[in-house]
Amino acid sequence: MPASIETVSIKPGGSTLTKASPRDLFITALAPMVWGSTYLVTTEFLPADRPLLAATVRALPAGIVLMLVTRTWPRGSWWFKAAALGALNIGLFFFLLFFTAYQLPGGVAALVGSVQPLFVLFLGVLLLGERIRMAHIVACAVGAAGVGLLVLRSDATLTFIGVIAGMAGALSMAAGIVLTKRWGRPDGVGLLGFTGMQLAMGGVMLLPATLVVEGLPSQVTAPNVAGFAYLSVIGALAAYAVWFRGIQRLPTMVVSFLGFLSPLVATVLGFVFLGESLSAWQVVGAVLVLASVFLVQRPGAVAGPNPLRRAEVLR
Repeated sequence: MPASIETVSIKPGGSTLTKASPRDLFITALAPMVWGSTYLVTTEFLPADRPLLAATVRALPAGIVLMLVTRTWPRGSWWFKAAALGALNIGLFFFLLFFTAYQLPGGVAALVGSVQPLFVLFLGVLLLGERIRMAHIVACAVGAAGVGLLVLRSDATLTFIGVIAGMAGALSMAAGIVLTKRWGRPDGVGLLGFTGMQLAMGGVMLLPATLVVEGLPSQVTAPNVAGFAYLSVIGALAAYAVWFRGIQRLPTMVVSFLGFLSPLVATVLGFVFLGESLSAWQVVGAVLVLASVFLVQRPGAVAGPNPLRRAEVLR
């Protein structure tokens, strides 16, 4: 079968597609959909009250395995870049994510995290020269409203430090998305090696916090091992490889809005497997989340900066 050719815009540090390919959109969406299963796996299979351990086991083994298999190591300036991306996408983000979970109810934490596309929007203007469009603003509002209807409860309470941590986590992931787009991959480094560097760096950063704050469990059961294996192989190795591929191939705003699929999938899995209720307002929220993803990936919304040059990518 002949290879298909897709024309893309190339900028320093990576490529920027001027149109969101349905195939790339679907493949990238698999990552946040997998992450939406994390709550189910954590509550049903992992040791209780050890979120940092779960985050470390999720990232570090997968990162080390990928680096060894691909024989990939940072070189030159990429020691700093890999550490920065590993912190923003993995280490710092996971730490802030779990800290927020301790400070705020899950629904409030998800709602605070829904500001991430706004951070991506403004960082994209500053670092990538992208343009803000009305569709972006509307999609941000629609997506945040959808997440709120999906996860927020009337008895939810706020703490100042929890809100700050949640917003810092959203900013961390947003900066990771934008800088991954800006810097691209090191010369000669494949997608799996690139993913491994970030997972390993992030895992190394999480390890001391895990040992100091939580320590190691006194026993590990077979379901625990199965849960850790799922989070490491599927939730980290496979999902982050797909995610970083999507960042390189899709506009940053499109990628950031796909993150809204995580609370949507978590809600559906909770309803199907845990017997949680699903109200009419949650269904409306799910529709709004999907509508926001559709709005931001329309051709008129994803047009990026003027291309510096054109290239054909053999796929």
